[in-house]
Amino acid sequence: MPTQVPVKRSPSRLSAAAPLYTQIAESLLDQIESGKLAPGSRLAPERELSQTLGVNRMTLRQALRVLETQGLLIRRQGHGTYIAEQKIERQAGTLISFTRGMERRGHKPGAKVLAFTERPVEASVAVHLKLPVSAPVYEIHRLRLVNQEPVLLERFTIPANAFPNLACHDLATRSLYEIMETEYGVVVSKARQSLEPVVATEYEAELLGIKPGAALMLEHRLSFDKADRPVEYSKDLFRGDRFRFVTDMASLEL
Repeated sequence: MPTQVPVKRSPSRLSAAAPLYTQIAESLLDQIESGKLAPGSRLAPERELSQTLGVNRMTLRQALRVLETQGLLIRRQGHGTYIAEQKIERQAGTLISFTRGMERRGHKPGAKVLAFTERPVEASVAVHLKLPVSAPVYEIHRLRLVNQEPVLLERFTIPANAFPNLACHDLATRSLYEIMETEYGVVVSKARQSLEPVVATEYEAELLGIKPGAALMLEHRLSFDKADRPVEYSKDLFRGDRFRFVTDMASLEL
């Protein structure tokens, strides 16, 4: 059973003019980021915690709700409040397959193919893939897992003529990019992507094991091969409580 950990009131990084619940949330955040509150540990009961922090329970609940929304706390009915596992960092400026990226971090990736269909391409997608309207494409939906936990919904569209008989390959156990390279000699060399925050629909929430309205990060990606031909158009939904997107910054231009 996870150890119950004490919490101390620490100086807030915010101005004293900030709402008290915000200051409490920042104080708890400091302790989470410093490792004083370790992933998997259980916070003290609300009554004890409010007394330790010197605030009423309503203020405490507001602070805990802020951190829960950010994916830093997990409430388990009848069991208490726990510190969430550390978020997985995803390099926004680096092109790497999900499978390889998770393996490098010591995680066990997995996948479930939810749908695999071949159909005429829609006009809006044809523009991205530089295909004539109604050209055949594969549309594939996959649920991606990390250590058997659902964390990502993928929906990608691929030109069927460039990858004949793609359904013959096991997309539940193999990386799409690895299949492209190994089976078709197509190496994905670059991609153009955008990120935007969205919230989970009931359907998405059910698949990902989260509440409807929970935070997700939508990644639009258009991938190209070495000849600069578009080979994949995707819309991926990452759980906001499990991923953090990071990028390296170049020198400042004035």
